[in-house]
Amino acid sequence: MNKMKKRRDRELPYISNGPVLAEQFRSKVLLNWFNRSLPFNVPKEYLIFKLLGLKHGRNTIIEPPFRFDYGSHIELGDNFYANSGCTIIDVAKVTIGDNVMFGPGVAIMTAGHPIHPAVRNTRYEYGIAITIGDNVWIGANAVVLPGVRIGDNTVIGAGSVVTKDIPSGVVAVGNPCKPIRDITDDDMQFYFKDRRFDEEAWADIRKKLNRK
Repeated sequence: MNKMKKRRDRELPYISNGPVLAEQFRSKVLLNWFNRSLPFNVPKEYLIFKLLGLKHGRNTIIEPPFRFDYGSHIELGDNFYANSGCTIIDVAKVTIGDNVMFGPGVAIMTAGHPIHPAVRNTRYEYGIAITIGDNVWIGANAVVLPGVRIGDNTVIGAGSVVTKDIPSGVVAVGNPCKPIRDITDDDMQFYFKDRRFDEEAWADIRKKLNRK
């Protein structure tokens, strides 16, 4: 393996030289094929994921347009849904659990550059892994930055910038994103703020929950 690709994969500073860019070029050709496919053309989409080396579970739906650098550094659990405009800059590994939803325009960014301009101009960059747990909902236009871990059962509010780890079972919002409250069983009967589920919907929900 090329020296710079080895450095990249060890989360060390590296330079995007010819072999690194060639790997990205192949991925972006396949990504262009994905983005031009008909909506919900699942067989074609899964074939593209296989060619890319993108690992995924059952019931993966990603609305185009979708953007990434490699695809092969992404691992998705079961029942993953990403609305349109999702960007995953997967210089380092991105691991996403089961039952995760992304709103439109969510950006997962493992990549970064040195702060000092003189060093940054030497073309060194880096990628640090991101991990997102099970049952996470990330709202529209949220950004998750390098090295972040988001715990299970957590909601990230729309437009948040996640710079540090977020624990399990919380609602977290803002820039920088911070937990504002725990998620409890009291939240179950509400679908938006103080709006309760109507009787028909709530009866259906209870039936489905009892079947689990």
